[in-house]
Amino acid sequence: MGCVFCRIVSKEAPARMVYEDEAFVAFHDIRPKAPVHVLVVPKVHVATLSDYPDTEEGERALGALFRTANRVARTLGLRGYRLTVNVGEEGGQEVFHVHVHIMGWPR
Repeated sequence: MGCVFCRIVSKEAPARMVYEDEAFVAFHDIRPKAPVHVLVVPKVHVATLSDYPDTEEGERALGALFRTANRVARTLGLRGYRLTVNVGEEGGQEVFHVHVHIMGWPR
């Protein structure tokens, strides 16, 4: 598979991991835009945020994604942070596997 995030999830590609559970991984961005820049990635491949269905299942999946991003930010001990999701090429998305950027500042 050509998706770099799928390769990271399956441990076929290296990454500086900071978190993993049954549904998500989080790792440091290779081109950080803040003192701490971590990506939260679902283990199940979904290309863009807009590909999640407008159903209760989609709502649960998105809620879990953002709950996990918040959990990772707390684990990192950030005093403040920004969550960003780029959607589609025009929205600045470079890797077409849903991911949330956590960009923050350590205590």
